[in-house]
Order: sequence, then structure tokens, then C-alpha cells
Amino acid sequence: MLLLLQYTLIFASVLVLVALGGCFSEHSGVINIGLEGIMVMGALGGALMLRFLSPQLPRIVIIVLVILASVAVGMVYSLLLAVAAVNFNADQTLVGTALNLLGTAAAVVIVRAINMAEDVNNVSSTISYIQTKKAFLVRIGKFEMNWFMVIAVAALVISYVVLYHTKFGLRLRACGEHPQAADSVGINVYKMRYAGVLISGFLGGLGGIVYITAGVSEWKFENGVAGFGFLALAVMIFGAWKPVNIGLAALLFGMFRALSNVYTGFPFLVSLKIPSTVYNMLPYIISLIVLAFTSKRSKAPKAEGIPYDKGQR
Repeated sequence: MLLLLQYTLIFASVLVLVALGGCFSEHSGVINIGLEGIMVMGALGGALMLRFLSPQLPRIVIIVLVILASVAVGMVYSLLLAVAAVNFNADQTLVGTALNLLGTAAAVVIVRAINMAEDVNNVSSTISYIQTKKAFLVRIGKFEMNWFMVIAVAALVISYVVLYHTKFGLRLRACGEHPQAADSVGINVYKMRYAGVLISGFLGGLGGIVYITAGVSEWKFENGVAGFGFLALAVMIFGAWKPVNIGLAALLFGMFRALSNVYTGFPFLVSLKIPSTVYNMLPYIISLIVLAFTSKRSKAPKAEGIPYDKGQR
């Protein structure tokens, strides 16, 4: 049971961070389907930092540098969506899909090039970070806490305050609901949409490194992030684009994802003799069922996905 709680919290942390990223982007009026690709690139930046840092460095230094690397790469990669959607009025769904395809492919090529530079016979797409990963772990009795859990809770609180209790949040949401009205009172819609997408890159990149360090000490980038970007979108929709609801939804989906890791520890579940692949599929099956019943009642920002035309009234 303790292990189930531990995995639930870490997977929920991933979903919270990435879903909040999608929430900021869509509140600004830009649909970010490319969260999966952003996660992969953020994971790449953080994993490379973990690989090349000395484990002898102070824990706080390792944590800060890895986070900075992840969010920086995630934000730079999200710029591709911002430029295409804001400057060129491109179809946001197509651009996001392209980012997802490019992210995993680019990460594999980069990792293989780095591995081959060190050993010409090493063509794997795996990065190992066994020692430096320990900087993120804190054991409290039998419970192993990850500092990313604390960061996810902090991100949830900050996101709520920013969206509903700051001028920036009000302007961001106005650009996703009525961009023409926002422009009429002096709000730069283009800048706000850039800000929303960059925040999604920040949080999506951070979610990527949280995911790949959740339970392993190395990652094969050919595996991508196993659809967690899309699962985060489901969490965002189920949470109705509201941070508190997103946090609760992330716990629900995180629990089902964690169950696929620890179900062998529950004799009742083992006795059912259900194939392990079913447990692996469970969070995605649940997401389809939940969205089928809740998507009609979910109210997305009215102007999301619609390119802003300054001349339109």
C-alpha cells in the first residue's frame, strides 16, 4: 500500500505539472497538443545534465541545475509552437502533432550522437544517471519521497494564485476568452499567447524529467514518455482547466498508472489473473471513459485554437 501511494504521488506530480502547462497555454488561446514532445525534450535536457554532473556536488546544486536544464529546453522547444501559432496562424493541432513526432526522433538522434562520440560502437539511445538521481530522493521511514512531489504541489498553488489573483492571470484568461475585447483595452494578445505557450514549455519540460526519473536510473529515449503528454491533456480536460480540479484529477489518474507498477503486491488483484498489459493500459482506458462522459460538460476557453486577427471585431 505504501508503494502504491509513493508511485501515485510521483505520477500525479508529472500529470499536475504537464496538465498545468497545457492549462496556461489554452487559457491564452493556444491549443498545445505537443506536450508529449515537450516532455521528451525537457527530459532530454534534464537527463543530460544528470549524466554529466558530478554526484559529489551539493544536492541543492544538482536539483537546481537539472530543473533549469529541463525547463530551458522545454521552453525553447515550445517556441516552435508559439511562432507557428501566433506569428504564422498555423493549425495548432497539426503543429502540436509535428512537435510530438519530432521530439522523440530528435532526442534519439541526439543521444545516439553523444553516445557514439564517447564510444563509436555505442549506438544506444539510453542515458544513465544512477548516482546523481539520488539527489532528488529523501527517505522518510519506509516512504521514499521525491523532491519533485513538493515542486508539483508548489506549482499547483502558484498556478491557482497566478490565474485567479493576479493581473497577469486575468489578462491571460481574457486572451483565451475574448481576445478582441482584451486588445481593445490595451492588452497585447500576441505577447500573452507567447507567455502562455512558454509557461507550458516550462512546466512540460519539468514534467518530462520527473517522469523519466520516477522509478528508474536510466532512460531509453526511443520509448518517449509513453503517452503521458496525452494523459495530461485528459487530466486538464477532466479538471475543466482549473488548477484545483486538475490536482484532484491527477491523483485519480496517477493512482491507476501506479497500479500497473505495484499490482503484484496485492493478492486480490493477482488472483484475478489479469494480464499485466491490461494494468498498463488501465489509465488510458479510464481516460477514454472519463472523457466520454465529461467532455460535453467541459467548457474550454472560447477562443482556444482560433488564430487571433487584430483586424477582426
